[in-house]
Amino acid sequence: MLETAAIILIVAGLAFWIDSLRARERALAAGRGACERNGLQLLDETVQFARLRLARDDAGRLRLRRTYSFEFSDTGDNRRHGAIVMLGGDLQDMQFEPYRLQ
Repeated sequence: MLETAAIILIVAGLAFWIDSLRARERALAAGRGACERNGLQLLDETVQFARLRLARDDAGRLRLRRTYSFEFSDTGDNRRHGAIVMLGGDLQDMQFEPYRLQ
């Protein structure tokens, strides 16, 4: 019985880890695309995990809501902050720190 519980726990942990990697990859792609569209530079070419919580989607299903932070530059010599919110594997929200339009 203990072995079965341990195997179930390991499989659940692996599934969570793989799902988190996929959500991070989608968040990175969304951030990269948004920066390109707005003429910004995504610094360090990465997003950092910031928060995890449960939330409901439009259909009322309980999903994992992950928030990732990232840094971008509008001039090439400064750092500004942004955030990407993923609900399950879907982009829910993206925020950029205010910057001067050129």
